[in-house]
Amino acid sequence: MTSAQKYFTNLSKQGNFLFKRLASIKNSIPSYKVVVIGGGTGGLAVSSTLSDVLGKSAVAVIEPSNVHYYQPLWTFVGAGLKKFEESAKPIEEVFPKNADLIKNKAAKVDPENNTVILQDGQQVKYEYLVVATGIQLNWNKVKGLQESLTKPNSNVTSIYSADTVKSTWDIIKNFKGGNAIFTMPSTPIKCPGAAIKICYLAEDQFTKNFVRNRTKVIYNTAMGKIFSVEKYANGLNRIAKERDIQVNLQTELTEIHSDKNEAIFKDLKSGESKIFNYDLLHVVPPMGPPSFIAESKIGNAAGWVDVDQYTLQHVKYPNIFSLGDSSSAPTSKTAAAITSQSGVLKKNLLDVINGNFNPTVAAKYDGYASCPLLVGRDKLILAEFSGYTLKPMETFPFDQGIERKSMFYLTKEIIPEIYWTRLLKGTWTGPHK
Repeated sequence: MTSAQKYFTNLSKQGNFLFKRLASIKNSIPSYKVVVIGGGTGGLAVSSTLSDVLGKSAVAVIEPSNVHYYQPLWTFVGAGLKKFEESAKPIEEVFPKNADLIKNKAAKVDPENNTVILQDGQQVKYEYLVVATGIQLNWNKVKGLQESLTKPNSNVTSIYSADTVKSTWDIIKNFKGGNAIFTMPSTPIKCPGAAIKICYLAEDQFTKNFVRNRTKVIYNTAMGKIFSVEKYANGLNRIAKERDIQVNLQTELTEIHSDKNEAIFKDLKSGESKIFNYDLLHVVPPMGPPSFIAESKIGNAAGWVDVDQYTLQHVKYPNIFSLGDSSSAPTSKTAAAITSQSGVLKKNLLDVINGNFNPTVAAKYDGYASCPLLVGRDKLILAEFSGYTLKPMETFPFDQGIERKSMFYLTKEIIPEIYWTRLLKGTWTGPHK
């Protein structure tokens, strides 16, 4: 165990000890004005503001992780443009000073009794609940994927995990040619543009390494389009054609035979399966809502927290709100979407707490999302749009459907700084606010 790992482990033990000690001192179940499940982007953006407004120890955040990751940076890490360490900070370093951190995992919510049951059986009471647990990565939904990722000297990788993203750049830079295949599943995923971004970045690197002429680059996506918004899809299709990247729509990865470097894909139109031989395989795993949401009966039919898509208030329990990847709001699951959602949620939740909430004049989330589409090692299409209407919602006074170096610099250097210093602190609620 490294010194850093020991440090984080000790912090976790201290957090759990203090929480248990607090419960024993009170001789009762700990109770808070607001409990936030999840210390990711949405959870911290909300709890930072609420804990300042409501006062010290009025807000608790349930989060088991010792490290907070800025995951949009992992595309840059996988392409060798950023160091992995730049994407990580200890949770205590970014945690709001007026909130209580409960180092544990939520196992179930009892909405009838305003209680969260933790993984170790402890309970936490709330007056108001915010669910911001993010999305669950279902690696086991692709047969052979987990074994392929952990196999020594594997040529299968993914930028969607803190463990696997570290190997992505080594696999890309050492690639000598052959079939380089990049996948996209049919399920909702976080940062959906990342699947195609790493494909374009890898292709650019193959050119720089003089192996492009002996490489076939293939993008197999289970979706019916290369991107959901037509304007940006047109740009991505143009670039794919210019750079001879084969795009296969409605083609979903179902199985990997790493011993034979074979990937099995299902044609979603015909239902037939097809074998693709690969020399490099980048996989975006299927994803879904954390299982406790459905088990707690606060989810919709698909298992996402069932909220009004505009106010982000639960459709059945008015003291529950949700944002980010775990909510049912039918928009793109991106960090940029959370920026706007956090502002709406905080306004509406505080109005509920203060008895001033009126659904007809409440703050409304318009579906805003953004996806910085890296198409090269110094070029980027900045997609900004409403996930509700699929219409562009651009910030800058020029055509953002065209790849630009300025947008690459903005995404690589400026947006991460805004993330760490403003979004997590609760002071950034999007470019259109």
